Amino acid sequence: MKLAKYFVTIVLSFVLSSAALCADLETLISQKSEEIEAEVIKLRRHFHENPELSNREIETAKTVAAYLKDLGMEIETGIAYTGVVGILKGGKPGKVVALRADMDALPVTEQTGLSFASTKRTQYNGKEVGVMHACGHDAHMAILLGTAKVLASMQEHIPGTIKFIFQPAEEGAPPEEGGGAAMMIEEGVLAGEYAPEAIFGLHVWPYKSGDILYRPKGAMAAVDTFFVEVTGKQTHGSSPWLGVDPIVAASQIVSAIQTIPSRQLDITAAPSVITVGTIEGGLRHNIISDKVTMSGTIRTFDKGVRKELLKRLKSTVETAASLTGAKADFKVISATLVTYNDEALTQQMLPTMQKVVGEEHVRHNSVIMAGEDFSYFQDKIPGLYFMLGIGADGVPEEEMKTNHSPDFYVNEKALKTGVKVMSSLAVDYLESASQ
Repeated sequence: MKLAKYFVTIVLSFVLSSAALCADLETLISQKSEEIEAEVIKLRRHFHENPELSNREIETAKTVAAYLKDLGMEIETGIAYTGVVGILKGGKPGKVVALRADMDALPVTEQTGLSFASTKRTQYNGKEVGVMHACGHDAHMAILLGTAKVLASMQEHIPGTIKFIFQPAEEGAPPEEGGGAAMMIEEGVLAGEYAPEAIFGLHVWPYKSGDILYRPKGAMAAVDTFFVEVTGKQTHGSSPWLGVDPIVAASQIVSAIQTIPSRQLDITAAPSVITVGTIEGGLRHNIISDKVTMSGTIRTFDKGVRKELLKRLKSTVETAASLTGAKADFKVISATLVTYNDEALTQQMLPTMQKVVGEEHVRHNSVIMAGEDFSYFQDKIPGLYFMLGIGADGVPEEEMKTNHSPDFYVNEKALKTGVKVMSSLAVDYLESASQ
């Protein structure tokens, strides 16, 4: 009987000490995140003022690597061209978890009027363009570097290892180069001695500042890009019967493919979208050209729907062109998979997010038709990807500046919330994995 009481006492003591440690770490995370808020904002502004396009994040990567090295981390650079990985080994044995941020900017000319606005210009697709962090990757990097500093300050208490992944080319690498999450995986970022068992990531989004929005299972769309070359027969515009007009054929294609999601697929299974983004053809008003090129985007949330849509799209494009006597060559390039939040992992970590920001500030999100190549990580290991609200105070969500716009706005008050949430997710996951 005495022996049984002894074991009960030992177990109870362990449980209480573990609970006390968790509470202490929560306090440390909160305090440290507040302390470094100004530093995180400064980092975000530095990245914002010095944006670099996909696979060109050279100076950005140097800044990230130097910061992680100053924290005493083991680092690796040059992954998928410019990717950086930092390893933080906790003071206690345990599992490995990964945290990810993306680094690239967009070919957008900034119009925010901020004191630290980007004035950088470069060549993109043969045109001179501005360069801007118009999708918040500057905030993602600052948040993850802040998270790295917070967690490094409590290193001896961490039961396991945290892998910090700074990924290039999320917005899409030049086609001839490849890159992004898929290339990082090919080059072993999820393998080896520090192979993570789970991965977390966030995206700033124009929701109420500081709110967290999440969605189990399919959260963001799979993205495919399609290209069509329509070939006709050139002739004088006054005599169309002597040639084959590829512009008319392209017009038929645009109309016909819109019937695929609206009339040929089961819309109750999952949403889908086909958008034609470019049409180029013709040189002169009175000449029927011999070629038209088109490109567009496809968004799907279900593997079966995607497969059926692609099959029907190819058939419809080729048939519509042939009805006018033209010929269509069709090809597809896959950009992302469905951003799929592991259901069990999402349920496990939901209390952590609610604990950090309060239950009233954690919301279930609707599907987002934009894509994310974080999905490639989730295709290999369980992952959770959530949205952090960074909207302007006092502005209704429907009026907030959207991602990819030249006046995209980040409410910097939300950055410390991102640091707290990411730090807490890593610690709580490793704590639960060690029990």
